[in-house]
Amino acid sequence: MIKTRFAPSPTGFLHVGGLRTALYAYLLAKKEGGTFMLRIEDTDRERLVEGGIENMIASLKWAGIEVDEGVFIEDSKVSQKGKNGPYIQSERLDIYHKHINELIENNHAYYCFCSKDRLAELREYQEKNKLPTGYDGNCRELLLSESKKKAKSGESHVVRMKMPKEGITVVDDMIRGQVKFQNKLIDDQVIFKADGFPTYHMAVVVDDHLMEITHVIRGEEWLPSTPKHIELYKMFGWKAPKFAHLPLMVNEQKQKLSKRHGDVSVEDFKEKGYLPEAMINFIAFLGWNPGDEREVFSLAELEKKFGFDQVGKAAAFFNRKKLDWYNKQYIANLSPEDLAKRCNPFFANQGVNLSTFDYNLSAVVQLEQGRANTLLELVDNVSFIFAENLQYDAELLVWKKSTRKDAKEKLQAIHQFLNNTEKGEWTKENLEKKGIAWIKENSWGNGDVLWPTRIALSGLKNSPGPFEIMNVLGKERSLCRIEHAINNLSIQNR
Repeated sequence: MIKTRFAPSPTGFLHVGGLRTALYAYLLAKKEGGTFMLRIEDTDRERLVEGGIENMIASLKWAGIEVDEGVFIEDSKVSQKGKNGPYIQSERLDIYHKHINELIENNHAYYCFCSKDRLAELREYQEKNKLPTGYDGNCRELLLSESKKKAKSGESHVVRMKMPKEGITVVDDMIRGQVKFQNKLIDDQVIFKADGFPTYHMAVVVDDHLMEITHVIRGEEWLPSTPKHIELYKMFGWKAPKFAHLPLMVNEQKQKLSKRHGDVSVEDFKEKGYLPEAMINFIAFLGWNPGDEREVFSLAELEKKFGFDQVGKAAAFFNRKKLDWYNKQYIANLSPEDLAKRCNPFFANQGVNLSTFDYNLSAVVQLEQGRANTLLELVDNVSFIFAENLQYDAELLVWKKSTRKDAKEKLQAIHQFLNNTEKGEWTKENLEKKGIAWIKENSWGNGDVLWPTRIALSGLKNSPGPFEIMNVLGKERSLCRIEHAINNLSIQNR
């Protein structure tokens, strides 16, 4: 049975690149009826971020990626479930020590006592003389008995693997095919650090084997390290999993996606009001193509359609305009009730206490549904509905080549017209039908009347149409705002 994993390091919030890795691993497992596991790789103790584990789990859950085994949040606490735990690497140190000792005893690894100063000088010499950089094997042939004495005496040391110095190591990649590496060009990687923690290279091999991972999905930056991992599998006498190294994500300048160039964490996009369905759909296409013209897929549809035979090697362009397009489509297709529910936290963040208003929130959000790219944009655009006193320049009420006097007269006229409209007739369709007919009867231009009316109702140059706004505000509030606009113009004319 296929078993994949996502194994982030909690050194920050979940990156969109990490979300793609998790998604592809999840889709492969689900398509084949397999298991998707979440492991936390926290051996880099200096870079840990408080709350990082919780954010990783919450971000996956927000995106709809359900974990079958590994690390979860239950009762607001981090918990673990499965037969192959612990699933947090800092809780597996005894396991790593056992396997490190096995490598040392079998002459596949050795103690290294080289100081940081020596390693820095070595690198400087190699770079100056245009030589390949890497460890020179200075401690490789030390007698094991002597090395053990030095280590036991407390002398600072790391453990390095003994990479073969001849032949080639072949990585059979599901995306790139066969990739060959000359062993003589690969240095002896540190696999155990001086602080007693394994490096990524050691821990990932031990964990993937013991946790029965069959397919490893990760970014292409790990491809050069894969021959070291394959050799470690051979040293332990284990079968290596299948590998897939995903193409790089780049921005508009074809640079690697990073925090310096804007939003990159899933949290960033969540806070701006991107829907998880849209995010997943967009992320799926950053490297994968279904082979036809179709662009919109639900997560359930992706589970059936996805395959690594359709994942390319070229860098994937993170096109924010395309993400906005996806998000706009998904927002437009939500029911008004669902959209209102999803907008609730964004209203709260803006300080709008919805409990103090009697508006139909579904009708409020419909004012911008189909126009807004994000929930945050939508909430921003309808915030005028909740304003107690609209603030705007009275000059904005004047339509094109008209005058303040004309704008005031038109507002007074429509105020009287609306005041004579019964509440039972107060619907967008009825107001629009009767309003347009009334304007025509008076031989006025639509813009002459509706422009100042819309500004009076919204205070904005760009907003939904006046009849849509009236329908949401109701009769009393609409008339009150028009009166306020008339007073604004009166003040300006004094």
